[in-house]
Amino acid sequence: MPHMIPVPGAFAAGVAIFLIVIWDAFEAIILPRRVTRKFRLARLFYRFTWSIWKFVMHFIPRPKTREAMLGFYGPMSLLVLVGVWAVGLVLGFGLMQYGAGSAVVITGGQPGFLTDVYLSGTTFFTLGLGDVIPRSELSRALVVTEAGFGFGFLAAVIGYLPFIYGSFSKREVNISLLDSRAGTPPTAGELLRRHSYQYGQEALAELLKDWELWCAELMESHLSYPVLAFFRSQHDNQSWVASLTAILDTCALVMVGVEGACEKQAELTFAIARHAVVDLSQVFGTAPKPLPHDRLPEQDLRHIRDILAQHGMKLHDGEDADKKLGEFRAMYEPYIYALANYLNQTLPPWIPLKKGKDNWQTTAWAQSAGLIDKKVATVVVDDHF
Repeated sequence: MPHMIPVPGAFAAGVAIFLIVIWDAFEAIILPRRVTRKFRLARLFYRFTWSIWKFVMHFIPRPKTREAMLGFYGPMSLLVLVGVWAVGLVLGFGLMQYGAGSAVVITGGQPGFLTDVYLSGTTFFTLGLGDVIPRSELSRALVVTEAGFGFGFLAAVIGYLPFIYGSFSKREVNISLLDSRAGTPPTAGELLRRHSYQYGQEALAELLKDWELWCAELMESHLSYPVLAFFRSQHDNQSWVASLTAILDTCALVMVGVEGACEKQAELTFAIARHAVVDLSQVFGTAPKPLPHDRLPEQDLRHIRDILAQHGMKLHDGEDADKKLGEFRAMYEPYIYALANYLNQTLPPWIPLKKGKDNWQTTAWAQSAGLIDKKVATVVVDDHF
């Protein structure tokens, strides 16, 4: 076999690619904390691919089809990112083998860069075909090292994917529960109205307490694993962004003043929810943006007060109350709007835009079989905004 001259530059490039990829995979899979460093392979990957995906999806005219296709991005991007890491590691070790002088024995061919990449690929994926064999000490050391990293990388990915999907499922539980409590999509006005029954304030306090925990879990999981933010909910009229916004709106109204309501619990839930929104906006680089229109015009706020008063729940009014509500809204609306705009999500209104049914009432099988409980439907739906 001819002896090839070592190429120190290629070896150094291979080491650099290996370090970049392995450190990026470590931060994304193993490190359970937010990474603030601007240059990250995964961050560049998501910014580039998400921008292209959103742009292409705008050409789909049907909203349901477009939302369904946007839902493919999260899981698919995760698999593609793992593939990018794998290709980077194979290329890095291939460059190191080439930089070491392609010190291999090959059956029926000549050593070269492509042969080194082939050896790297078969080693990384633990194929062990034996048609290319390292013949120098350095080349053997690289093969053993790559085999170890390949085995560890695949094991880490196998453990990473179930955790991601477990976190997604856990996030969606409260979102699904909110359907019958705040309507579809969820709104603050409807949430308060549906808790205007006797002992409803106690139930509202428990709900806000559950959402305080949900917001803390959302912040912890989505800061550590930002890819979760791209995973969309089961229904196209639900999302974690809309649910979080509805809870923040509800807390703002309660803190302004709902007689007999759980103001202290609302303050605690508002604090952690706002914390989650601001931190996530920093992770995705979405600077706060002013909303293009007022989500709560004066007539809608007056309508909320009237409806709640009819159900025995009085919302404080007056100039001071309106000013206080505006201050609370300014603390989160610009952040959640920028985040929703980046993720191609929509913010919910403060009150239902029209009378309709919740998701649990629109199942095709139940409708065709006539199984909807009309009495429950009347209580929950017919009496809303």
